Amino acid sequence: MAELPGPVTEKLQISPKLEHPLTAHAPANRYYAALVTGDFQSLKVLTDRYYEDVNLVFEISQDELEWRARSRASYGLSGLWSLEYKRELSTPLCIAAGRGHAACVRHLLRRQADPDLAPGGRAALHEACRGGHAACAELLLEHHADPQLRSGEGLAPLHLCAARSTLGCAKLLLKHGAAVDLPAEDTGDTALHVAARHGLYEHAQLYLAHGASVDERNTREETPLSVLCGQAPQDQDEDQDGCLQLCRLLVRHGADVEARDEARRSPLHKACSHANHRLARYLLRRGADVNAIDYNGLSPLGCVLQAAAYKRELRPYLCVQVLLNHGSQKIWPSAFMKVLKSCAAVPEIIEMLFNSYSQIAVSETWAEAIPEEVFQQHLTFYESLFRLSGTARCLQHLCRFAIRKKFGSKCHCLIPLLPVPKPLRDYLLLEPEGAVF
Repeated sequence: MAELPGPVTEKLQISPKLEHPLTAHAPANRYYAALVTGDFQSLKVLTDRYYEDVNLVFEISQDELEWRARSRASYGLSGLWSLEYKRELSTPLCIAAGRGHAACVRHLLRRQADPDLAPGGRAALHEACRGGHAACAELLLEHHADPQLRSGEGLAPLHLCAARSTLGCAKLLLKHGAAVDLPAEDTGDTALHVAARHGLYEHAQLYLAHGASVDERNTREETPLSVLCGQAPQDQDEDQDGCLQLCRLLVRHGADVEARDEARRSPLHKACSHANHRLARYLLRRGADVNAIDYNGLSPLGCVLQAAAYKRELRPYLCVQVLLNHGSQKIWPSAFMKVLKSCAAVPEIIEMLFNSYSQIAVSETWAEAIPEEVFQQHLTFYESLFRLSGTARCLQHLCRFAIRKKFGSKCHCLIPLLPVPKPLRDYLLLEPEGAVF
């Protein structure tokens, strides 16, 4: 099921705790609608006639069908639709600010609306910042809204600046005294962690200019660079380029490329887990350890091999190529069948790994690890691989291996300097050819 169904029932009322005698017969639905739509004229009439005190609490309740994940043991990989009762508390100011209606926000503030009132856990400033409504945020801050007020989730307004459209709000918060390194109560994330998680270059630039700690750690021992490298790019070009620009910014400001999280995973581990070859190349050139081992015993190469089948659209073989050309230790020959099982659908990886050895015995049992449909899809490559069973590699390959062994971890920078034709340089750098010889 791709989409959740709409609400089944919905009720709106003003909380009895704050209800005024005159509001018993007042048009609460009209009041709510004016706030949602930004109908300033109707709002003004309603506040003049019925709602002189604007610090009221709306209780919005609904019975809604919601998708709930259940235990795999009971329901497999699926879940259940269940009818859930939801109750949300809000104020007129929160509703207007969350929808960016500056005229309504100004009117309510002039009527002495409390900018820090948060019956539902989020105050008006939280809502304005979450929606990127800078004009509303500015009005609230000018009326002394607390720029560091915690929401019910332990988040300050700066933590809710999580989209490009919120840059103006972030600037206003810092201008009015928000602490740039204030951690979220549960996760320990700072604003820079949030910017890294959402790929917000300009936000990160702003925070660093205001003295943000580039290596501040959250509760999982992640630095902003670690968080950035742990994000999965959505496509093979644009998102990876954006991540790379932000990575460069953090490193220029002194980010530690070897900072390990609680699982001893480095930024390189995380970049490789998401097949982000641009980040991997940059981190390696900045001194990242190509053979670092995490608590699970995985190297960066192991991370990309584990993820390759699920990241085919990101060309994970480019990560493998980068790692091998920077001196990554090869897998044990006895583990080659295991790699075939996980990476058979990405023959470029099999080709690169196979060509990183001078000689490796081709076993007929390898064919058992390759699904028939994958074998047929890449027939030319796998036929060339199995033809090498019981034979020696060609002299050209043995020369390649000798040169690569001599250059070691400098293959990536020394091979391009050789005075040889480009096709030969590509061959030495393990550029895939679609077959092995």
